[in-house]
Amino acid sequence: MRRATVIAVAAISLGSVLAAALLWFSLPRRAIATAAVPVWTEVAWPFPVDQWGKGKAFRCRASDCGAEVNVYLRAKIGFCNCTTGVADDDDLDRMGDLVLFGTAAPRGTGHPISVAWMKGRSRAYVLDAGSRSGKTAISIVFNERCDMIAATAVLGHDRPEIAEPGVMEFLNSSTVMRWAEVTLGL
Repeated sequence: MRRATVIAVAAISLGSVLAAALLWFSLPRRAIATAAVPVWTEVAWPFPVDQWGKGKAFRCRASDCGAEVNVYLRAKIGFCNCTTGVADDDDLDRMGDLVLFGTAAPRGTGHPISVAWMKGRSRAYVLDAGSRSGKTAISIVFNERCDMIAATAVLGHDRPEIAEPGVMEFLNSSTVMRWAEVTLGL
């Protein structure tokens, strides 16, 4: 009786280990990649030069972020209201860079955000169906006194609420903060 119990426990344990191994190796690569740490790579600014000049562009590949995310940053020196900053969605719409992507419709109201010591707003948008750059975008604008930074994240999916925390983490990274300090002359 005792020998049968030991054999049964060993068989169940071995079966559990084999089942876990089969499950792990049969997971799609995308499921494994979403647990990875996002890797942001600087890419060339893809837009023509306008009154705000060239900005910085970064890409996080689908294998690193679950879906491709492109973030475009530009400083707008002296453009922000020095007293109120980015106070509401009208300010966000006026100061953001969505014009670079054609027409966009808001998905709802925006909300306040913080990037390092700076305050601003974030809002999700649906891009025009003719846009080849993505399905949705997140416009994030934050300011340091009278100067501001417009960040636009273009997403290859229609779930900006899932991507926003990763984008905010990137905006708070040393890469972006060093660029912001140099560009804003801090």
